[in-house]
Amino acid sequence: MGKVVCPWDLITNFVTDAFIGYGVPEEDAKICTDILLESDKRGIESHGCNRFKPIYLDRIKAGIQNPVTNFEIVKETPCTAVVDGHDGMGQVIGYKAMQMAIDKAKQYGMGMVAVRNSCHYGIAGYYTTMATKQGCIGMTGTNARPSVAPTFGVEGMFGTNPLTVGIPTDEAFDFNIDCATSITQNGKIEYYERIGEEVHPGTIIGIDGEPIEGDAGVALKKIRNGTAALTTLGGIGEELGGYKGYGYAMIIELLSAVLQDGEYGKALNGKDENGNLCPYHLGHFFIAIDTGHFVGEEETRKKAGEILRTVRASKKQPGCDRIYTAGEKEYEIWQQRKDSGVPINESVQKEILEIRDELGLTQYKFPWE
Repeated sequence: MGKVVCPWDLITNFVTDAFIGYGVPEEDAKICTDILLESDKRGIESHGCNRFKPIYLDRIKAGIQNPVTNFEIVKETPCTAVVDGHDGMGQVIGYKAMQMAIDKAKQYGMGMVAVRNSCHYGIAGYYTTMATKQGCIGMTGTNARPSVAPTFGVEGMFGTNPLTVGIPTDEAFDFNIDCATSITQNGKIEYYERIGEEVHPGTIIGIDGEPIEGDAGVALKKIRNGTAALTTLGGIGEELGGYKGYGYAMIIELLSAVLQDGEYGKALNGKDENGNLCPYHLGHFFIAIDTGHFVGEEETRKKAGEILRTVRASKKQPGCDRIYTAGEKEYEIWQQRKDSGVPINESVQKEILEIRDELGLTQYKFPWE
């Protein structure tokens, strides 16, 4: 389907006003917008405008996500905190929790904040970038609705559970690895459905143990009704190391639940015992390590950049002229898009017009009209 580029200032103002129209306070709306659009700026379109309506606005409308966020500190020490988000806006909870971890790290060297009862917090890499910009190493992870099967299993028992780490460098972009512990994620399958792309072989396993292929919409329905599940990094079985992805996914599941006494697994499917919609009650964790408490920010950035440049300068595979390090491709996409805008597919174009008309935001005119 055709995409149309929408200028950054136009989409930023519209998304912010739409969040406000749905009851999100202005300052919180700006945070939500910044995190949402950062995904599109990095080329991660599965988590940007593509998810604006179905993941955030629709959940507010359904009453399973609170537009006004109650960020409650349940327990706090100089280096740690436990936070209850009371099913508020995940981006606001994540932003405040990460900054709290950074502030603690700046004072004591390290800080960690564990969160319970949150909602989808957008791209995890946003929070690790918050840390690297402030001279810290940042780490975060989150559990999610159960859609990924353990090795030798066919039932979705945990989420796509991203493991995300950011390390400051002396380059134009910091090292920032932000990826699911499954081969692909629900947002990517949703995106494939929108653009008419088939699912990639080996990424989904059926209840019969066989790989699911073909139409992404059909595959998504099977995941939702429990007759299929995403596979962990390494794929089906142990031959290509599926047990490694499974192990890392479990680390994120544990850190997103045990330190904050949060929900996990099947309790995160967004349905109550009667099948009615209910809040997701997600858990997150945020870790910051201040480089100033070690050899210092300047030396850390210099050494990290040196290591990355050494790796990129190593021998290339035949037919390949570049080796990339995490964060490099996203930086280059931003350089390509910063003066133009975000490409929006036809499905999301329609949703944006529907939101505009619903909220009476008639001052907004879009390039695809």
